[in-house]
Amino acid sequence: MESATVITARSGTNTIGLSKNDYKGRPSTLCQGCGHNSISAQIISACYELAVPPEKIIKLSGIGCSSKSPTYFLSRSHGFNGLHGRMPSLATGALVANRTLKGIGISGDGDTASIGIGQFIHLLRRNLPMVYIVENNGVYGLTKGQFSATADKGQVLKKQGVNPFMPVDVCLEALAANCGFVARSFAGDPKQVRELIKAALCFEGTAVLDIISPCVTFNNRDESTKSYSWAKVHEDPLHDVTMVPKKDEIHIDLKPGEVKEVEMHDGSMLMLKKLERDFDPADRLSALHMLEETKAKNILITGLFYFNERQPSLQDIGNMSGTPLTELPVEKLRPSQQSLIDLMDQFR
Repeated sequence: MESATVITARSGTNTIGLSKNDYKGRPSTLCQGCGHNSISAQIISACYELAVPPEKIIKLSGIGCSSKSPTYFLSRSHGFNGLHGRMPSLATGALVANRTLKGIGISGDGDTASIGIGQFIHLLRRNLPMVYIVENNGVYGLTKGQFSATADKGQVLKKQGVNPFMPVDVCLEALAANCGFVARSFAGDPKQVRELIKAALCFEGTAVLDIISPCVTFNNRDESTKSYSWAKVHEDPLHDVTMVPKKDEIHIDLKPGEVKEVEMHDGSMLMLKKLERDFDPADRLSALHMLEETKAKNILITGLFYFNERQPSLQDIGNMSGTPLTELPVEKLRPSQQSLIDLMDQFR
């Protein structure tokens, strides 16, 4: 694809005059080879290629190796590292107060699927406009490798023994909660990760990306479904994903075959080239069936599973002001004394 992103890359800046270095963060302190670092690199690339002003992004996270990741990208963006599993509450407050911001929430399998599962589900119900990335490695890395809620049943870890419990599937939970954008990828597939992040950034509701991100220290055994070796052998992409930015000049060289075009809210197109199976990302029941079927066959299915552009966002549901609350004067934010008296009279 020949587009503005390619042309500007030759001059070293994107369409708003920023270089890729303007989207970077601090040097990573995570283990060398950690999948989380690869995801951070793709967030940098996605925001650079889309020419997103870093100041229009707010970074949010909870606790865990994954929640350290916002330090490693978009140093010009504001961020907040909160309590374990409580990132959705922080995101809700921030994005309700200032609807001009786009949220990127970085969580982990423990932060989301264990202590944070309740907040995660209610965030999806409200359809807050943000990208919610789960860096999923199946272990608690910061506390030395205990099983997380997404760990495989029967998995063996040193000093932890055998996991007796069935895993939580983040994508199945997101579909059950009617999330409008549900996708899975693998940190070892950087192109797919980058294109899905770009599409998620153009989605106006909550976009969930469950990214298998191997822990090279505690959970990289060949039999683990969260390891590099297993994922590379068992990954089965649904489609070839290409995100076409809005208003870019497009010249695409595609081989013969069916192409599914998904129009994003801003007019950008997500192009899905069908591979082996006939799959419609607008069919929620098919997505649920496909995830259950591939899990039973021990296949790591990746790609965009479900997309629903008709689902209203939290701002639409709440009929919120088009002006961010942070910019409204006090007299508009605070009810008058008479309005409170009138309200109380209704209950007398």
